[in-house]
Amino acid sequence: MNILIVEDEESIREVLKSYLVKEGWTVYTLSNGLEALRLVQTHKLDLIILDLMIPGLPGEEVCRRTRQISNVPLFMLTSKAFESDTINGLNLGADEYITKPFRMKEVIARIHAFNRRMRMITAGTSNLMSFNNRKFVINFDTMEVFINGNSVNLTLTEFKMLSILVKKSGKIYSRHDLSYEVMGYRSIGDGRATDAHIKNIRRKIEEDPKNPVYIVTKIGAGYKFNLRPDDEI
Repeated sequence: MNILIVEDEESIREVLKSYLVKEGWTVYTLSNGLEALRLVQTHKLDLIILDLMIPGLPGEEVCRRTRQISNVPLFMLTSKAFESDTINGLNLGADEYITKPFRMKEVIARIHAFNRRMRMITAGTSNLMSFNNRKFVINFDTMEVFINGNSVNLTLTEFKMLSILVKKSGKIYSRHDLSYEVMGYRSIGDGRATDAHIKNIRRKIEEDPKNPVYIVTKIGAGYKFNLRPDDEI
């Protein structure tokens, strides 16, 4: 597993690196946003851990530009005092956030949980499902979604969340339960994070995100995928 840490505080950067290396992972460390973006373009990465407050190029802009060229999983490092930055980062395409100060055991556990949930979600399901007379097609093997024949670029977290809803179409998931199904653990603020991810998914798959056809909101209850598979109609 190849991991990039982008953090301008050397002490945090080195502690993160030492623990991740002990897990057997290859770790790159940078303190500058522009340098990070260059490395994203030239290296195959499996995870980026990105602080928002970095020189060269703000973390939010690194996240936005990364999403234009890659769906590599991206964890943000944020301060608890700036919760709005967390939601903004998720809206830009980050998969997860880690609040400072953090415990290294929690960081390691989150990475393992993220990878484990991805394997579970793509296992044990027919590799293709279609809805709405094949206007919506999801391929669990290649982790691709097609709307009207056009490929949709989802982050891994967005794909995981959509997959859970699709596989149990019609079932209502609360915001917190849906977050748990995706991440494998519960955390403060996971409801708002779920809302941000759903907003991004709708923007990418719905013709009119304000009047969704696929993912609908049940007020006071949560979200559900609103259509039955084509082979059940």
